[in-house]
Amino acid sequence: MDLHETITGMGVKARAAASALRRLDTAAKNAALLDIAAALEAGADAIYAANAEDVAAAEAANLAPAMVDRLRLTGARFAEMTAGVRHVASLPDPVGETIWTREMPSGISIRKVREPFGVVAVVFESRPNVFVDTAALCLKTSNAIILRGGKEARRTNMALAATVAKALGSLADAVQFVEVQDHEAVAELVRAVGLVDVAIPRGGERLIRAMCEAALIPVLKHYKGVCHIFVDDGADEDMALAIIDNAKVQRPSACNALESLLVARPIAERFIPRVREWAREKGVRLHFGDAPLDSEFLALEMNVTTLEDCRAAIEHINKYSSHHSDAIITANAAHAAEFLRDVDSACVYHNASTRFTDGGQFGMGAEIGISTDKLHARGPMGLEELTTYKYVVAGEGAIRR
Repeated sequence: MDLHETITGMGVKARAAASALRRLDTAAKNAALLDIAAALEAGADAIYAANAEDVAAAEAANLAPAMVDRLRLTGARFAEMTAGVRHVASLPDPVGETIWTREMPSGISIRKVREPFGVVAVVFESRPNVFVDTAALCLKTSNAIILRGGKEARRTNMALAATVAKALGSLADAVQFVEVQDHEAVAELVRAVGLVDVAIPRGGERLIRAMCEAALIPVLKHYKGVCHIFVDDGADEDMALAIIDNAKVQRPSACNALESLLVARPIAERFIPRVREWAREKGVRLHFGDAPLDSEFLALEMNVTTLEDCRAAIEHINKYSSHHSDAIITANAAHAAEFLRDVDSACVYHNASTRFTDGGQFGMGAEIGISTDKLHARGPMGLEELTTYKYVVAGEGAIRR
């Protein structure tokens, strides 16, 4: 069977599974999710063993430290992954929710109702938790999902796929994994018009651009995370340093990590030496004009730029940001309001770390990705963002005149 036939066959099975999921009530979907969480915990040893092999192979191949970090499935990350599945089960089911109703003079009543996309394709790199997070969200929203992971996590993903399939039983086709590593498999997925409804990439800019160029179906995405923090002249400088430390150091390989620090000129002479001292202590390399201003380092590096004021910071961010997550640190309420209004990013922050751009931190449970698009979703995408809607219209013999 060639690759086109393989992907087509998976799409046909996924559409049938999506139809079956539509007929399940919330209790049945929640039970399936709880079965998956329990199966993951029962099969933890095999999953850890597979992940250890993947990590060893990645290190032997000299993969970038950020890639290896995303690949590694630690005890804390595994516990967070299974807890995320249970949390998704506890969340309200958006499918069938009435968004609004209208009674029209013509005699018809209209309801705008949430419903699933149908079949979602997710292509991801490195992080094995993406497999479980996205599967849980799709199942809760009655969407079937086809996943294709990177070759660096192949063993881990296969172990997760086998565990989830066993837990789902007769619904196993609702979560399918593309084992073929040929890049053409991704192209086939995003060209599967009529079988796959939407594609979501979870990986680097190169992967995302390649998917968008090949796609004949909608793609929800962010290209990269060039996140800024602007320290205003009205900032609490101790607070600012603590937020900078969290945003840059806690997990530098994350797309919501700080990549560009902006400092207001009136405090630069005093504050930047403190940043230099912090950077020496934490092993962070600072770039003062020797790196592109739109760099996504995904490592212990960041740009530092001095700007005149809040308005200059807003203009700088709108020019060089990837419109992902950007923050202002200030006690000046007028500056904060101006920044939050005028920065054109999916998430804007006042006196908080950009690391909070995350489905779990936003109360969505797991997330299926973070979008910097403006249609159909923006920012962390949870259950509601995995639904579309339809209009349900009723009358009693109503005709248009």
